[in-house]
Amino acid sequence: MLVKPGPAMTIPTPTLPDSPSSAGPNAPVPSPIRPVRVAATLIVVRDGAAGMEVLMLRRAEKEADQNSGASVFPGGTVDANDRRLHVLCLGIDDPAASLRLAVAHGLDYYIAAVRECFEEAGLLFAADANGRIVSLDRMPEEQVAGLRLAVEGGPEALLRLCYSRGWRLATDRLAYFSHWLTPLGMPRRFDTRFFVALAPPSQSARPDGRETVEHMWLRPAEALDPGRGLRLMNVQRRILEQLAGFDSAAACIDHARGLREVPLIMPRIADGPGGRRPVNPGEPAYDELSRIDPDGLGHGRYALAPGLSMRLSPRVLRVTACSGDVLVNSYYIGGERNEWVLLDACPGDEPHTAMLRAAAPGPVRWALTIPGPRDAAAVAPIDGVIDLGGCTLRAWSPSGLPAGAGAFLLEEEGLLFVRDADQLSGLAMVGVEWLAPVSGFMRRA
Repeated sequence: MLVKPGPAMTIPTPTLPDSPSSAGPNAPVPSPIRPVRVAATLIVVRDGAAGMEVLMLRRAEKEADQNSGASVFPGGTVDANDRRLHVLCLGIDDPAASLRLAVAHGLDYYIAAVRECFEEAGLLFAADANGRIVSLDRMPEEQVAGLRLAVEGGPEALLRLCYSRGWRLATDRLAYFSHWLTPLGMPRRFDTRFFVALAPPSQSARPDGRETVEHMWLRPAEALDPGRGLRLMNVQRRILEQLAGFDSAAACIDHARGLREVPLIMPRIADGPGGRRPVNPGEPAYDELSRIDPDGLGHGRYALAPGLSMRLSPRVLRVTACSGDVLVNSYYIGGERNEWVLLDACPGDEPHTAMLRAAAPGPVRWALTIPGPRDAAAVAPIDGVIDLGGCTLRAWSPSGLPAGAGAFLLEEEGLLFVRDADQLSGLAMVGVEWLAPVSGFMRRA
């Protein structure tokens, strides 16, 4: 997707109903809320000798452009004036498009995808008076170049072009495919609808030489091959991985047309051994990031490591260590009195004990083992309950758990500390919203 300057529609950054931030006193201050620009992208596919191919464009090298030189699909921002072209659209009207995209003025997105594809790739999804896709290859090359240059003037220019030639936009050829929102914390954010369409016959793709400098028809697996050397942004990589599952262009289009719902996908930013990167839904750290870093400040992690201490909330600190070949978590839980419980599932050798002692956020009054309530009963004042001042840790062992299993519930946060989260499958967990396992990241219950 290429995004060029010009008038565009914006939507406000959404407020996400996540759990309270885990920010401690030294946590980064949230950045000002940035507007989100709405955009549309067109994935153009065709059948090649070895299978389905997708059109990729290489962006021009530009200073101060973090995506300089990246390989992308054609697309860009939606212009408020795209609405003037509604009268020229074939096969779908604004109410139907809005219902399909679950957004107001949905037809604007289809039009923007068509317009941007012509500007950047030279492919025009337009039909003549007989309903046939226009054959640009039959026109002199310089004439087509002139049409593209004229359309760069915006929607009004495309409107005049279509009226002068008796053309209409073939928006009925586009199928809604995917919906992505740039992660919180990024300097520029886009709410982008992705469409897919068969390459128009009798038209040849050509980069514009300014925004795009190269075009490639590649099988998705080829585009993803590290040996190919393409620079791919996260969203392009993920979509290419999805496209790689289709044997033919028709199968891809049929899939898109058969989608009943297209969910919003918003990655989250986190740090790790490979540096800061987007974390996508489905990755182990994704749920946890939504809880501990709802504002996208980037202080979450996508990989655990020995010796790593992480604030999961003002009441909870997680310390990760090695137990043999496995990474395991210990948890400190504390309240207003600065008295802390240590939940520890490790064997307790001296190096591990020293690490926990160094990481302790305050005086440790209780040291428990995670397996179950029998351990809590020996130290908890009443019936396996510990009052930490403003929060309560309760031994939790419902019927249905395997013998000897158990957990602890931090009631105010709905956070359940458990040895094996998979043991909870099928159990009723009233009051439990999050799971904090002995191994791995927090996840939603």
